[in-house]
Amino acid sequence: MFERAMSLLEFDKIKQQLADHAATSLGREQALRLEPKKTLREVQAQIDETDEGAAVLRVRGHLPFGGISDIRAPLQRARIGGTLSAKELVAIAGFIRGSRILKAFLLDTAEERGLHIPHLTAAARALEPKAELEKAIAAAIDDQGIVLDEASEALRSIRAQIRSLDARIKDKLESIIRSSSTQKMLSEALVTIRGDRYVVPVKQEYRHAFNGIVHDQSASGATLFIEPQAVVELSNQLAQARANEKHEIERILAELSGRVGEVAAEIAQDVERLARIDFIFAKAKYARTLKAAKPALRDDGFFNLKKARHPLIPAEKVVPIDIGLGNETRAIIITGPNTGGKTVTLKTVGLLTLMAQSGLHIPADEGSVINVYERVFADIGDEQSIEQSLSTFSSHMTNIVSILKNINARSLALFDELGAGTDPQEGAALSIAILDDCIRRGAHVIATTHYSELKAYAYERPEVENASVEFDVATLAPTYRLLMGIPGRSNAFEISQRLGLPEAIIREAKALIGRDSAKIDQMIASLEKSRKEAERHEREAAAYREEMERLKQALAREKERFEREKEKRLQEAVRATRLKLEKAEREAQAIIAELRSRKEEAAESVKEHELIDAKARMEQAMQALAGETAKKPKPYKKEAVAEFAPGQEVKVVRFGQNGHVIEKINDREYLVQIGIMKMNIDAADLKPVRSERDEKPVVSVRSASTAPTKTELDLRGERLEDAMIRVEKFIDEALLAGYSRVSIIHGKGTGALRKGVHEKLKHHPHVKSIRLGAFGEGDSGVTIVELK
Repeated sequence: MFERAMSLLEFDKIKQQLADHAATSLGREQALRLEPKKTLREVQAQIDETDEGAAVLRVRGHLPFGGISDIRAPLQRARIGGTLSAKELVAIAGFIRGSRILKAFLLDTAEERGLHIPHLTAAARALEPKAELEKAIAAAIDDQGIVLDEASEALRSIRAQIRSLDARIKDKLESIIRSSSTQKMLSEALVTIRGDRYVVPVKQEYRHAFNGIVHDQSASGATLFIEPQAVVELSNQLAQARANEKHEIERILAELSGRVGEVAAEIAQDVERLARIDFIFAKAKYARTLKAAKPALRDDGFFNLKKARHPLIPAEKVVPIDIGLGNETRAIIITGPNTGGKTVTLKTVGLLTLMAQSGLHIPADEGSVINVYERVFADIGDEQSIEQSLSTFSSHMTNIVSILKNINARSLALFDELGAGTDPQEGAALSIAILDDCIRRGAHVIATTHYSELKAYAYERPEVENASVEFDVATLAPTYRLLMGIPGRSNAFEISQRLGLPEAIIREAKALIGRDSAKIDQMIASLEKSRKEAERHEREAAAYREEMERLKQALAREKERFEREKEKRLQEAVRATRLKLEKAEREAQAIIAELRSRKEEAAESVKEHELIDAKARMEQAMQALAGETAKKPKPYKKEAVAEFAPGQEVKVVRFGQNGHVIEKINDREYLVQIGIMKMNIDAADLKPVRSERDEKPVVSVRSASTAPTKTELDLRGERLEDAMIRVEKFIDEALLAGYSRVSIIHGKGTGALRKGVHEKLKHHPHVKSIRLGAFGEGDSGVTIVELK
C-alpha cells in the first residue's frame, strides 16, 4: 500500500538519484527496483547494510568494482551450449577477477581493519570466484579479445605458417614492382589488397602482357588490380592457412564456452551477490551525498525527526524542520499561509519515512526516529481530471474514501488542504469527522488546512497538536519554519495594511469578523509573541554560553602560558645557581691545590689546623650554595645596596663568616677575603661589621672538623650513598693532613660497601693505588689506600 504515496511524494526521483551512485549496471538495476519494506525486522536489516557500507567508505574511501559488469546474457547462452565470442569470454574473466578482488577487499576490511560489517562479510564469503576458469581464459585471450598464439599448439603452428607465407608473398611482390620490365606497366609501384588477395595496380593497356588474375578495377577503368600469377599459389596456401586459423579459434572459443557453461549457474549467483553489494554501497554513497544519518527504528507508533530536510530541495534553499508524533499525540494540524511550506512539510515526513523503510539513511540529524508503517497514504496536490469531469473536491474526496477503506493502526496518512474545494463550514465539518475516524482507528495523521475550526479542534483534543508555518509580516514572505504547538494565522489584515489598504477598511473588516475568530487570532498572536520572546532569550543564553566558553578557553590558554613561563624561569634560576655552584667548586679546588702547594713548599708557614679550618669553611660555602638549588627562585626585588670601602670589615650573610673587602668589582659585586679564601660576593650578601666598642665579646669556638684527622675510616653499618660521601670527605682531609696511606674499614658482609669504595677510589685523581688488607691488617674487610 505504498504505490500511490510513492508517486505523489516523488519517490521515483529518489530512486533515480540513488541509481546514479551505483558503480555497475547491476547495482543500478536494483536501485531502480527499490521498494519500502513493511516490517521492522526487514527495515532494520536494510538500514544496517547501508550503515556498514558507510562505515567501509569512511575507513577505505572507495570500493574496487573494476571489471564487474552484467554477464548474465552470455552466461545463459553458455549454459544452453552456445559458443561465446572472445570479448564475452574476456568480460567473464574480468568479472571473476573483479569478484575475487572485491571479496579480498571486504574480508581484509573486516578482519585486518577490525570493522564490524557482518552483512557485507557474509556476502563476500558467499562469493565463489572461479579462479581456474579466469586463468584459462586469460591464457588464451588477451584483454582486447584477441586469441593468443599460446591458446593451442595447433594455433601456434598455423600462425607461424601464415607469417611465413605472408612474408614470401610480400617478397615476390616487392621484386615484381621493382623490376624494370614491369614498372612501366604499373600505375603505381605499390602493393594493395582486394578481397584478402594481394594485388598490384596495372595499366589497362598492359592487361594481356601482365600475367595474373584480375580482382578489381578503378572507377575510370584505366587501372586493373591484378594478382600476379607468381603469387597465386602462395596466396591460395595463405587463404587455406587463414581458414584453418579461424577453425582453430572457433574450437578454442567453443572449448572455453563449454567450461563457462559448466559453472554458469554458480557464476550467476555471484552476479546477484555483487549486484547486492554494489546496491548497498550505492545507498552508502547517496547517504554521504545527502549528509544523511542512520535513523533509529520503531514500530510502536512513535517517530521524531530532528532538523529534517527534503532531499529533493537544494541544500542551500531547504529549511530543516523538527516534527514528531507518538505517545499521546496521534495527529498534527498544520495551518498557515499559502506557499509557506505546509505541503513541503507533509512531503518531507512522507518521503523520509519511505526512504527509511527502503533501507536508506535520511537527511536529518542523528537521533531522529522513524516509525515503520505497514501502509503510507497521501492525498496531496490538485488532481482534477478533465476527462472524468471531476472537480478538485471530488478528486480529493475519491482518494480520501479509498484511504479510509484501508487505513489501520499501523498507517500514516498525509492530507493536504483537507476539506478544501467546498463550502468552508461543510468542509471544516467533514475534515473534523475524517480526522476523528482516522484517530479512532489508531492511525497517525498529518493534515494541512486553512480552516480556523480545525485550530480549535486541535486545542480541544489532547491527541491532536497544532503546528504552523512561520510568516514574516515585515517582509511579506514565508520563512518556511515549522512551529510546533502554535496554530497559524492568515495575517490578512497585516499584509493588507502593509500593501496600502486604507485603515478605515481594515477597521471595518475587523469589526465584521466573529468575536470568537478575533479571540483566536489574539491568542495566536500572543503565543507567537511569547515564542519569539523565548527564542530571543534562548539566543541570548546561547551567546552568553558561547562567551563563557570562549573566556574559559582563553583562561585555560593563559594558565598554560603562565605555567610554561614559570617552569622556564625556574629552570633558568636552577641553571644560574648550578653555574654559581660549579664556579665555587672550581674556586675551592683551586684553593686546595694552592694550599697543598704552599704546604709542600713551606710546610712551616702553614699550620695543619689552618688547612683543615679552610677546608671546613669551603664545605660550608658549598653546602650553602647547594641548598640554593633546592629553593625556588624568588622574584627579583631591587633594593638599595650599601657601599663598602677596600679594607672594610664585613659579614658575609650567606656563609655567616666575617671578612675584609679587597676591592669593588662592579656596582653589585665585591672581592672579599674570608680567612685564606678570596671570593666574589654579591653586595646584597654583605653587611658592615660594627666597631669593637659597639660589639659584644665574641667567643671563638673551634669546629669539630678541626680535630686531627685519623688515618682510618670505619664505614661499617653505613648506607652506600652516605658511605661514599664520607669517603670523599675523608680522602680530602687526609690529603690536607699530608697522609700518604690511609685505611677504610668496610667489613666483609655482602661486599656491596667494598665494591662501592673501590669504584669510588679507582677513578679518584689523588689516589695512587688501592688493595685489600693483608693478614693482620683486617684482610678483605679493609681497603688500604695509597695517596699521591
